[in-house]
Amino acid sequence: MNPSPSEPHPQPQSLSDLFISFTVLALQGFGGVVAIVQREMVERKRWMTQEEFVEDWAVAQVMPGPNVVNLSMMIGARYFGLRGALAALAGMLTVPLVLVVLLAMVYAQYASHPGVTGALHGMSAVAAGLIASTGLKLLSALKKHPLGVPICIALAAACFSIIALLRWPLVYALFGLGAVSCLLTYRKIKP
Repeated sequence: MNPSPSEPHPQPQSLSDLFISFTVLALQGFGGVVAIVQREMVERKRWMTQEEFVEDWAVAQVMPGPNVVNLSMMIGARYFGLRGALAALAGMLTVPLVLVVLLAMVYAQYASHPGVTGALHGMSAVAAGLIASTGLKLLSALKKHPLGVPICIALAAACFSIIALLRWPLVYALFGLGAVSCLLTYRKIKP
């Protein structure tokens, strides 16, 4: 359940709370944690509404760097300024970085083992399912978008076509469709 706009958000109690929360989030994901971040930040902790999450996620995707790291810094900065952004960043990166270095050393020893190869293929299928599931959950936020659901779905289909079918670079979709969607939204909401 999301808090109503008039109801105050719960928020992290300290920088340590922020650091631990993002460390736990980072340790729950493999190859992407957007589904987990959405569930934790919106549904469980209620630090943001669904609409805030969609808006911040859109900004995080446009910024350079990993999307979830960008989002964590935005959330940290929202509550504690620069110190919060750095605490959230440290939470997202510190323990996972140590684990990745350890896993790389183990992988170097066992990379050709069929069990390792199969496990990695299985994890990629799970990650794809989590991304699809999150997309479906976030679809409800489009009902409040000024363009409406049909136009948003048409823009998403055009983006999929440009990237997956035509194999054009992401930058074309980002600037081309991004500019079109911004222009359409501006025309819809301008006074």
